Formats: sequence, structure tokens, C-alpha cells
Amino acid sequence: MKVISSKRVSDSCSDNRQSKIENRKWAGYLAVIVLLVGCVGMADAQQPTKIPRIGFLDSSTASGMAVLLDALRQELSKLGWIEGKNITIEYRFGEQKPERVPELAAELVRGKVDLIVVAGVQSASAPKV
Repeated sequence: MKVISSKRVSDSCSDNRQSKIENRKWAGYLAVIVLLVGCVGMADAQQPTKIPRIGFLDSSTASGMAVLLDALRQELSKLGWIEGKNITIEYRFGEQKPERVPELAAELVRGKVDLIVVAGVQSASAPKV
């Protein structure tokens, strides 16, 4: 029968406790790191992205500009810009009253659109006013 001294047994127990404490400490560090990375990732994911807004201005009517507007949307989609998905288009029509165009242009400016698209020379000069 082999006799183990009490000092060796207590050293072995002490080493096991120390090892368990070290493992828990590293597990705690790992948990904190995972939580921090997760919180940073969630914060980034929650940031709303700004959707560009285009203002379309013309003195005619919406039905009169339908073909041109369809062509505009098609060309924008070829570039990856899809209305309602990653861009918004604000439409303003003078309804055959050119005198309304400056006020409609001012409305788009107040609405802080990123770009104003016009279909004619008369409409182009309105945002300058």
C-alpha cells in the first residue's frame, strides 16, 4: 500500500482549484468580449440608412409625363436605384400652370430632397428663385 503525504494531496487540490478559478476567469473574459462584440454589431445594424430622395418637377401633368417617368425609373434601376427600395422620388406637377412651378420647386427644397430632376428649361430655372 502506497502512502501519499497530506501535503501532496493538498497541493493537488489547490492546483485543481486554481485551475478552475483560471478557467472561470477566462470564461468570464470571453463572455464579456462576446457581449461587447454583439452590442457593437447590434448598434451598427440598428443605424437607419438614409434613403436618397429625388424631387421630380415639371409644369405638365403626371399622366403627360408617364412615359418619361417610366424611362427615368428604368434607367435608375439599371444603375441599382429602385424606387421604394433604396430611393424615394417626390413628384411635383404644375398641372399645365407654369406659374405654379416656382412654389412647387420651393416645396421640394423645403422638403430637403437630395436632387431635383426637371424635364424642361422653364422648370429648370424655378429652383434658382
